[in-house]
Amino acid sequence: MEELLLTKTNRRDFLKKGAGAAAIFTLGTVPFTAFGRDSNVQLTILHTNDVHSRIEPFPMDGSRNQGLGGVARRAALVKKIRQEQPNVLLLDAGDVFQGTPYFNLYGGEVEMTVMSDMGYDAATMGNHDFDNGIAGFVKQLPHANFPFLVSNYNFENTELKGKIQSYKIFKKQGIKIGVFGLGLELNGLVNKKNYGETVYTDPIAKANEVASILKNEEHCDLIICLSHLGYKYREEKVSDQILAKSTRNINLIIGGHTHTFMKAPEDILNLDGKVTTINQVGFAGINLGRLDYFFNRESGKHKMVSAVYPVHEYGLA
Repeated sequence: MEELLLTKTNRRDFLKKGAGAAAIFTLGTVPFTAFGRDSNVQLTILHTNDVHSRIEPFPMDGSRNQGLGGVARRAALVKKIRQEQPNVLLLDAGDVFQGTPYFNLYGGEVEMTVMSDMGYDAATMGNHDFDNGIAGFVKQLPHANFPFLVSNYNFENTELKGKIQSYKIFKKQGIKIGVFGLGLELNGLVNKKNYGETVYTDPIAKANEVASILKNEEHCDLIICLSHLGYKYREEKVSDQILAKSTRNINLIIGGHTHTFMKAPEDILNLDGKVTTINQVGFAGINLGRLDYFFNRESGKHKMVSAVYPVHEYGLA
């Protein structure tokens, strides 16, 4: 395909309608009929971040998040979308572990199992995914039938050697999607005994390296970064915003770590003056993010619309 161009189309209108959820279910025919069905391919990207072992909804205890979230609701919502859309990717931006007794009692087995049952396609590692040490994470990997992607951690001298991929390529109806992961600096944030001999490398340099491979060697039509760097910071620290403007070839950054509830994605111009989109949907599985990309085979361009689903409203009939 020719170089892809990203255009925001009616994003605000969709978000005004119940966070976009009601409208987005019918986007297969509206408002992109001008593309023509034969030349148009729709790719639906669903995503979470920082779920933190939140298996059940928050308890009804008067707290701010009471009744929100829950994997059963998310699973029902994902199933409904998959029934309606043929080309779906379900992705997570890290911190699968830590936050409820499920992790304390079962060490991550429940989290990995329910994500596998939901059909996650890939995830990256967050800092809390090291909370039981590398050995603890390795112990739970057999329960995950999806890959963990981290390109800027070198695990050669750890038990994770050969068990973590830098990137993965997915093919959906002739569209190639390259997905890779980035983790934040562990030193000073995670106990040294938990990450052992893991070697951290600069995420910007590694992102440019991997994105170049995906674009120029693998010829991907869309490149997605699963980032656990954080959305933005006041101090000088690598964030998704800085990553976007300091790199090339990345179309979408699905973020985590800062638990940022973004009402709509943010577009940032990269080193080439092209758009990189950032999105993040809070924490604890309260929301499910959705981005629909519409690729036109004839022009080589694509358009995107987005929505945020509060799963307590849409997950169960």
